[in-house]
Amino acid sequence: MFSFANLQQSAANSDAKAIASIEKAGGLVMKIAQNDDREEVNFGLQGAAIKDQDLAPLAELSNLAHLDLGRTAVTDAGLVYLKGLTKLTELHLEGTKITDKGLANLKDLKSLEYLNLYGTAVTDAGLEELKGLTNLKHLYVWQTKATDAGVKRLKAAIPKLEIVTGREQAAESKK
Repeated sequence: MFSFANLQQSAANSDAKAIASIEKAGGLVMKIAQNDDREEVNFGLQGAAIKDQDLAPLAELSNLAHLDLGRTAVTDAGLVYLKGLTKLTELHLEGTKITDKGLANLKDLKSLEYLNLYGTAVTDAGLEELKGLTNLKHLYVWQTKATDAGVKRLKAAIPKLEIVTGREQAAESKK
């Protein structure tokens, strides 16, 4: 007989296997806080050693909220593994090889509040892919190929979104 307890145990086993695989690849897996069961995964410390295939176990984590892939060798192909991470609230992709094509994989991450695209090849077309992420509050597009016009269109679609382009600081320093 199948019960809720069996379902919970199955999910726990799946999470444990995924965590073991992530840690074997060099990722760090932690609970967000002592009183919060959501998880944070940080691959950023491993840099270029982290490749797209290393992200496959992420799809098995049921409570992943924060993910740091910054400064890794992740490409658009790796972002496919993020599609089902509907509890994800924070995503670091700065300094990766992702492009507009990869951002299409983030469309269903409706809980996402923070996204860092600093130093990527993302353009205005990629920003268009983010328009449905209405919970997004902070977006960093400094040193990307996004233009002021693209930023303005995204800001119109998500009015409460703070978009940091890096051009704000340049304008301030000229004063």
